[in-house]
Amino acid sequence: MSVNESKAELYDMSTLSIAELEKEPAHPKASVFERYIQTCAAEVIGSALFIFVGCSSVIENVEGTGRLQPALAHGLALAIVIVVLGEISGGHFNPAVSLSVYLVGGLNFVLLAPYIVAQLCGGMLGAALAKAISTEETYMNASGGAFTAVQSSGQIGRAVVAETVMTVFLTLVVCMGAVNEKSRSHLAPLCIGLTVAADIFAGGAVSGACMNPARAFGPAVVANYWSYHWIYWVGPLAGALITACFVRLLLGDRKIRILLK
Repeated sequence: MSVNESKAELYDMSTLSIAELEKEPAHPKASVFERYIQTCAAEVIGSALFIFVGCSSVIENVEGTGRLQPALAHGLALAIVIVVLGEISGGHFNPAVSLSVYLVGGLNFVLLAPYIVAQLCGGMLGAALAKAISTEETYMNASGGAFTAVQSSGQIGRAVVAETVMTVFLTLVVCMGAVNEKSRSHLAPLCIGLTVAADIFAGGAVSGACMNPARAFGPAVVANYWSYHWIYWVGPLAGALITACFVRLLLGDRKIRILLK
């Protein structure tokens, strides 16, 4: 198996076939490095940069901008790190994305757990960097960029549904725009970033529009804020499973679809 078969690439690799890559001689240690160490390092760094920008945009959000500043910061940062690091790791930076991509056949099983661990580590690093550049007052006022939209048990149902639906939107864009050969697009990084921004505009007031357990976990650890934290695991992971069902059963091409091939 080549390096490119073990990852979910966000770009059309038709100009360089897998057969051609397999013919190229590679040192065994270099192959292991590129397939496992380099990919996980890219997920740590990308997640850290994305979550650093995301947390900082919440902590330093000026009055009067509402959700505009966080939406643009999250969306632009994610699109940028996908473009820069996508050819190395696939540019997931989100456990829900990694799960959905694995379920539709775009990620090797042996990389799923390492990717998720790398993303969580990147989340903690990014949140810690955001804390390092913030004043104590602004950091405490924003709970370190952690998700605080849900304040009572009466909001749980709406928040879980919101996180699930928004994650379906995000992971569907990833799987159809970056993994499914029939619909794959070079604009996938931009579309993914725009999807995150749109979700924050739409659901920020309901649940905070997380869609990413690593984005929730990092600031929760650094700020020690765990109120209703489980929502930001259950909703996104449920959304990833629903997307996988859509793609595997209905929307995927013949290589991915399991029905009526």
